[in-house]
Amino acid sequence: MSFRLLTGRTPAPSRLCGPTLVYVCIGGIMSVFMDLNVLFSPDRNRLRGVIETAAHLGFSTIAINYVFEPSSKKKQEVPVPCPISELIDQLPVVQGRSRPIRVLNRLTVLMSDSSHFRPSAPEYRRFDLLAVHPTTEKLFHAACMLYDTDIICISVTEKLPFIFKRAPINGAVERGVVFEVSYSAAIRDATMRRYTIANAVCLMDSCKGKNVILSSAAEKALELRGPYDITNLGLLFGLSDGDAKEAVSSTCRAVLLHAETRRTASGIVYTSRIQQEALQDSDCEAPAAKKTRPDD
Repeated sequence: MSFRLLTGRTPAPSRLCGPTLVYVCIGGIMSVFMDLNVLFSPDRNRLRGVIETAAHLGFSTIAINYVFEPSSKKKQEVPVPCPISELIDQLPVVQGRSRPIRVLNRLTVLMSDSSHFRPSAPEYRRFDLLAVHPTTEKLFHAACMLYDTDIICISVTEKLPFIFKRAPINGAVERGVVFEVSYSAAIRDATMRRYTIANAVCLMDSCKGKNVILSSAAEKALELRGPYDITNLGLLFGLSDGDAKEAVSSTCRAVLLHAETRRTASGIVYTSRIQQEALQDSDCEAPAAKKTRPDD
């Protein structure tokens, strides 16, 4: 049984809401929600709390994000991801599901110069996902058109020093690269909230909601929000209802497939396995909780 998802614009939410639980049926199959940006913390208790909260909110997959900012003045080592077994003794079971949460490793390279990104570096292969955060228009154009990466991060803590152009955006979409907007900065500070919304709206005007994921970039558990709250926030950013739901579900799944194909020589070996895992995640699972709307 399948259902056609009707997309359209709805009024934006008037305020950011607290965590709620929701599972959305897209195409007749329950969505599997993901947060592909949870910031790494050397504080194991804090990171454990974030993982447990994500599982409780219904996220089936999260990615621990290691941010690397190269410097031209001195040589810096790419961080080494910690084994998941060292971060948490036992992975929590996803709310309403029979399997534990899946935890991946991600590297984000903060780029202020083209030499900062080395896609063939063996250190990059330690990570499941690879993201870049370009700080100039030239680097953003190169990330969209040339760099072998999975995710392009959009700045949310300051005003963009350039405007988005349709040609590089379309180039990234054609290559299967996604754009990421994170929301935790909007929770921490009113000024950054304005930057987050303004930069996200500019992106949506250019990409028309295609290839966008919404992530937390959470440093602590209190900064996580449930999937329903995040889709509401997507409406505020200019996403349609359908695109906002996909930004925390099916588009994230496409990122995982893109990462697997990037890490293999031909891009064929892992395709069947990842698709089977995605179907297993979506099929025959009970929803975590009924949709609960925030109090008026």
